[in-house]
Amino acid sequence: MPILNQIKEALMSGDANEVRKRTTKALEEGLDPVVIINDGFITAMNIIGVKFRNNEVYVPEVLIAARAMHTGMDTVKPYLTGAALQEKGTILIGTVKGDLHDIGKNLVSIMLQSGGFRVIDLGIDISVEKFVEAVEEYKPDVVAISALLTSTITYMKNIIEGLADYRGQLKIIVGGAPVTQDFADQIGADAYAPDAASAVEKVRKLLEVA
Repeated sequence: MPILNQIKEALMSGDANEVRKRTTKALEEGLDPVVIINDGFITAMNIIGVKFRNNEVYVPEVLIAARAMHTGMDTVKPYLTGAALQEKGTILIGTVKGDLHDIGKNLVSIMLQSGGFRVIDLGIDISVEKFVEAVEEYKPDVVAISALLTSTITYMKNIIEGLADYRGQLKIIVGGAPVTQDFADQIGADAYAPDAASAVEKVRKLLEVA
């Protein structure tokens, strides 16, 4: 559909005003807002995610596209019914204690939100105790743990052990530059994602949602 293609192109180029304009036009033409979200916004952000993974676009382009997507979402929200507003799951995310890096974590948060998930971002330097408190408060479906230093990735195991009592109700995914699939397996994570686009795919698989 031409209008959906226009929305996708505007979003991928980061043109928030054009996204708002095209989204408004699509709504006025009677297009289902859920279709606009799924086939317009999410499809476009998935393409951005793949391009980012392939080093075809970089962090600034992802952030600008995400801003344009949020503009589109704000335009669509008044037209959504209660059922359509339901998120696919709640993801709790944070960077481990001793690690102050957040760019990768922020990109994962953006991509998860773009994919229709509710994201609770705890920030950086997060202890086992803070993860446990947040799990009790927010009852997430998935806990995403990030570490960017070889000196801090071992703390991921502490967090996973600290969440042992909750493993029946949640899944754990880990990621970050020094993290590998082998390491994720060793510490008992349910999944490992090497980048933001993969994280969304892995979370969808963990929760068995589209």
